[in-house]
Amino acid sequence: MSATIIDGKVIAEKVREEVRLAVANMQQVHGYAPGLATVLVGEDPASSTYVRSKQRTCEQLGIRSLGYHLPAETTQKELENLVAELNANPEVNGILVQLPLPKHLDEEAVLNKIDLAKDVDGFHPVNIGRLAMKGRDPLFIPCTPAGCMRLLEETGVTLKGADAVILGRSNIVGLPMAMLLQKADATVTICHSRTKDLQAHLKRADVLIAAVGRTEMVTGDMLKPGVVVIDVGINQKEDPTAKRGYRLVGDVDFESAKEVAGAITPVPGGVGPMTIAMLMANTLRAAEIALSKK
Repeated sequence: MSATIIDGKVIAEKVREEVRLAVANMQQVHGYAPGLATVLVGEDPASSTYVRSKQRTCEQLGIRSLGYHLPAETTQKELENLVAELNANPEVNGILVQLPLPKHLDEEAVLNKIDLAKDVDGFHPVNIGRLAMKGRDPLFIPCTPAGCMRLLEETGVTLKGADAVILGRSNIVGLPMAMLLQKADATVTICHSRTKDLQAHLKRADVLIAAVGRTEMVTGDMLKPGVVVIDVGINQKEDPTAKRGYRLVGDVDFESAKEVAGAITPVPGGVGPMTIAMLMANTLRAAEIALSKK
């Protein structure tokens, strides 16, 4: 029996509509709309595409979009000065510095400069620290992990007491995901390249978050029947029949996994649409925080 397909496009549209209605209400009641500043350094094609997509979504939801495109040779001081200006600008509620930055720039130092109340990416060390601590809540949760949690919630997955396995330990997905699942009372295991007997861990998982960046490394025979699979991976796989010569696939072999899993996200169309939707939700929250201080 095939798994239930978790449609990230439908759920992301639900989140966007919630944000759109809340923004319209904010404009009507307060005469104010949230503002998101995006900072792009250099000419990385993927980063440029992501930023344009975020700006388009802002326009669709009534959020003001302020774009800053800096040359690749921008210095650390110039970038940090721009962040300082955006911190001081009351028209800016959220600041998103598109990663990765050119190699000569210190990403951590830049992220540390972002005002905690404008950290809509959720990567400020104070936000991550609060996420890690029991009884503390961050102002913002990183967008992709937040999107994964919303997918699980909308699918009706019971996390309390569940065995959750996370494949990958990146700062962007794996580690924040572990903290969120732990807060939801799941029993969490983080697996990575040094894990012994990976399949033994996967066979125990009620919930699997695959975020390791390796093309279709998890196959159906490695999974526990009925597992809920959230596939965060986006990998290019050669396909001569495809227009570009490749197609996008996840870290999980979808065709074999769907015959074992209880529910699974496709790639594309699963986690991807949720990331930008949750960024919009974080930007709305940032505007609400700003209004509460007035």
